[in-house]
Amino acid sequence: MRGPVAPPQVPLSASRAEVFADLVQDSVERLERRWPQLAEIDFLVLEVPQPGSAPDGGGWSDDAVPLGGTVSAGRGRPARVVIYRRPVEIRTKSRDERAVLVHEVVVEQVAELLGLTPETVDPGYGEE
Repeated sequence: MRGPVAPPQVPLSASRAEVFADLVQDSVERLERRWPQLAEIDFLVLEVPQPGSAPDGGGWSDDAVPLGGTVSAGRGRPARVVIYRRPVEIRTKSRDERAVLVHEVVVEQVAELLGLTPETVDPGYGEE
């Protein structure tokens, strides 16, 4: 008799995008324990920054491609933190490195949104 290889709730494989989104979610959950107001912020993962989205309205140079960004709340829309998957993936070699960089980017963007330093948002910032 043959049965399933894994329980139905366990995916046999997850796409890179799904794994990345899980890293972002893990980071957000870590921060929400200290900052419950983060539950009111939307956290999004996009593949890459959109052309023309640079602060000066121009393009991004190779060494200035952002890893994340923020959008302030307005007119019934919650604030947003955006993490760009491809630029983060390109800068990391392993899942562990990626998890550290994702967390740093999330912390930096939350700090910007809240008007705080990254070390205030996460006292362990930069230590990993």
